[in-house]
Amino acid sequence: MLAIWIVIAVAAAAVVVAGGVVIVGRRRRGGKGGPQVVSAAGPATLERPPPAPPTGPAPPPVRQPQAPPAPQAPPAPQAPPAPQAPPAPEVVAAPAEPVPADLRQRMGRTSGRFGTYLRSLRSRGSVDDDTWDELEEALLGADVGVATTMALLDELRDRVRAGDLRGPDAVVEALKEELRQVLRSAGDPVLRLQEGVTNVWLFVGVNGVGKTTTIGKVARAQVQVGRSVVLAAGDTFRAAAAEQLTAWGERAGVDVVRGAEGGDPSAVVFDAVQRAAARGHELVLADTAGRLHTKVNLVEELKKIRRVADRPPGKVTEVLLVLDATTGQNGLVQARQFLEAVGVTGVVLTKLDGTAKGGIVVAIEKELGLPVKLVGIGEGAADLVPFDPGSFVDALFDAAGGEPAALR
Repeated sequence: MLAIWIVIAVAAAAVVVAGGVVIVGRRRRGGKGGPQVVSAAGPATLERPPPAPPTGPAPPPVRQPQAPPAPQAPPAPQAPPAPQAPPAPEVVAAPAEPVPADLRQRMGRTSGRFGTYLRSLRSRGSVDDDTWDELEEALLGADVGVATTMALLDELRDRVRAGDLRGPDAVVEALKEELRQVLRSAGDPVLRLQEGVTNVWLFVGVNGVGKTTTIGKVARAQVQVGRSVVLAAGDTFRAAAAEQLTAWGERAGVDVVRGAEGGDPSAVVFDAVQRAAARGHELVLADTAGRLHTKVNLVEELKKIRRVADRPPGKVTEVLLVLDATTGQNGLVQARQFLEAVGVTGVVLTKLDGTAKGGIVVAIEKELGLPVKLVGIGEGAADLVPFDPGSFVDALFDAAGGEPAALR
């Protein structure tokens, strides 16, 4: 009997346990807040326990891929720095002697003839066709040249028509000013020297214009202002030329380099430059044989002399064309040919006194753009003077108001 009650109790207990499991399962499937556990502490939210940390070494951190950097525009190309030109060598003007005060009395017939025409012109009361004819005759008579004369008079006619000039006196004064402008626009009339080199001044021209005498006078003037000079007797075809230059050298107290008669003139100039450089002289005055500007072989030889003289330590800073002022318009032809051959830088006009027609100065400067740098107004050693445009024009017009200068 007792055994039966034990079996019933065990069965009842089993039924109770089975019911509790069913209720708990139903509660797990229902409820909004997730499974609830009823306890004395009150309801609590069940959370999934965090996973246990893995054992062993930690894996390397995963690097997030980075977007490649945006391409940058290439920098704008920079212009290369402009090359700096080497400093220009200093060029100084050789000191010159003052123009003598009696230039007016020493310009010979040029001033007298020109003044005669101008006096006749100023005696007129108005400017008419005869006025222009007389002015044209005066300029051509002074050897100004046809092209230059026509250019000067055309400018004056235009000014008279425009009413800028009234009367003969105004025309004469305007002509004087135009001549001054022509002479000043051709370039600086001073002789140039370059620092730091052995300067070479070449003297060129046809036979008989006075090159050797001109060199002797220039040497004297340069020594007087403190220059150290060497003379190069490059005229090896005329025996008297070397002797003449040696006499001038002794008179000025300077060295003269000369070669054998008939020798290579460029070799003489080369030796003179080397001697000057070795002894610290700053200036070489080089004579050359007179040659016709129409002789091709002689002109080519002159080009060679210039090339040799221009080699270091030498530097050709002046090529001076010596012209006889009495040759007139033929001097203009000579100047044009020598300018093309050897790059003439200036003109020395000799024999401007006496019978010279000084208007050739205007033609040379107007048509060729060559400055006249020295003028010879006598035979004396001091009679080669710097050309001054203002003094020249004043001397040319000096006799316009009275007696011709040549007759005083």
